[in-house]
Amino acid sequence: MAYAHSLALTLAAAGVAVFTPAHAMTDQALAGVVQQRLQGDRTGACMAVAVVEAGSVARSYQCADAKDAARIGPDTAFEIGSVSKTMTAALLADLIGQGKGSLDDPLSAWLPEGTKLPTYQGKPILLRHVVTHTSGLPALPSRMGAPDMADPYAKLDEAALLASLGDVTLAAAPGTKFEYSNFASMVLSYAVARRAGTDMETLLKQKLFAPLGMRNAYVNTAPAGVRAAAGHTPNARATSAWHFHTNLAGVGGVHATLDDMVRYLQGQLGAESTPISAALQQSQQKVSDTPPMAMNWMLMPVAGRTVHVHEGGTGGFSSFVSFDRDKQRGVVILSDTTWNSIGSLGSLGLHLVDASFPLGTPRREATPDGALLDALAGEYELAGGMKMTLRRKGDALEIQAAGQGAYAMGYDSAGDFYPREFDAVLRPQRTAAGQSFTWMQMGGVLPAKRIDAAASKPVLKIDAATLREYEGEYPLVPAFALTVKAQGETLTIQGTGQPALPVQAVERDVFVMDAVGAEIRFERDAAGKVVALTLKQAGQQLRGARK
Repeated sequence: MAYAHSLALTLAAAGVAVFTPAHAMTDQALAGVVQQRLQGDRTGACMAVAVVEAGSVARSYQCADAKDAARIGPDTAFEIGSVSKTMTAALLADLIGQGKGSLDDPLSAWLPEGTKLPTYQGKPILLRHVVTHTSGLPALPSRMGAPDMADPYAKLDEAALLASLGDVTLAAAPGTKFEYSNFASMVLSYAVARRAGTDMETLLKQKLFAPLGMRNAYVNTAPAGVRAAAGHTPNARATSAWHFHTNLAGVGGVHATLDDMVRYLQGQLGAESTPISAALQQSQQKVSDTPPMAMNWMLMPVAGRTVHVHEGGTGGFSSFVSFDRDKQRGVVILSDTTWNSIGSLGSLGLHLVDASFPLGTPRREATPDGALLDALAGEYELAGGMKMTLRRKGDALEIQAAGQGAYAMGYDSAGDFYPREFDAVLRPQRTAAGQSFTWMQMGGVLPAKRIDAAASKPVLKIDAATLREYEGEYPLVPAFALTVKAQGETLTIQGTGQPALPVQAVERDVFVMDAVGAEIRFERDAAGKVVALTLKQAGQQLRGARK
């Protein structure tokens, strides 16, 4: 789950009103919520969803297209991706509880003697830095070779992983900067298995799966009677499963059914005492403040309480897991389609955590506006240097990277273009310099810079009197609002608990904030008075009436 500076409602939205239903959620009620978000979605995803409450569990198995219902069921195991990291954290906490280590141990002490690790001015990477993604290690190891993009970790073995540590030069002291790192988490998976004296799959089975009754969870081989779900990309194409060397699988290699994950949540909520209960509770304690994290759990403040959250994703799957110990409530979503490039499962997941979070709507096939197609057509350079041409082809967009073939793009109701042949997203973005876009593929987020004759555009100036017409407070959701202020000939917008940032006009009543990729569109009534705004950011829209 990425942490990015955003004006929209995110995990930073503290103080939001809590949803407390009068009765426990039923299967029927849960199905209704999931259908509202999923039915007709252009990704074609199928999802297994559960809400765990004290003494009850609501379950639902839903697909965007009802004809695909047979794809998933109670016997289906899903790749849970990075949610596996929270399980590795529990195993680490169990070893610490046995007196076999400490979060303040140097990572080097858990690795083979002679392993070369980076330090920064003599400061080593500690285990606490690894479980809070502040180790300073990059996202991926350097010695992955030439990975198959459909199964990128399959060729990475322990020797190449450890050798990659010696290639790293830290840019800052460990513990000072958050940078999500699968590399660091794979090293931790290896280190935990090594300290325990067994392989990661055996360790998971003996110490976590068996005590919690997760009978059908596995790493390499599905138990009898369990069928592995087939994964899909967001353009509804089947894709291959991901594979990890066994001792590296704690980064994202666990497969589980919905009931396995229900039992995992019940264990996290302390529903009954098990041999792993103390370790689970220990792994839930806060370890860092920026961002707030326990051991591989993100900590979300909600009305003065703390909800633990983690999302996961592989090439064909997405997952969402959260629990609130104070309310004794948990949520799990397992999808046979990866939503990583289109915002993951957060809108549905957070709405099930608390109904005041916006649910969102299905992404449906749509026809882009001709003016948008004309504005996008041109020559661009992506961050990293790749050049790309965008062309209008009738009512559609076509893209062509330098030296590659041309690809037709679909378009959805969230305002994103996507290749029909492979998994990526082209997200149009209004900037002060004109129309541009951000390209998202394989976890990379690459802003595009226009390099043709249309690259420069005069800055639109708005006089101070007109800017004052926009001033006011615009609540978007409970406990989160945008405050708009005019300071001379500059307009600033500030989200609750965030710094004020300047915006630039691109047309009448439309402003952009290049720093966070946001567009703000103001509305006027019949008399010409500004009465509302809509924030468009990261494929989502939130509207707020002026107070």
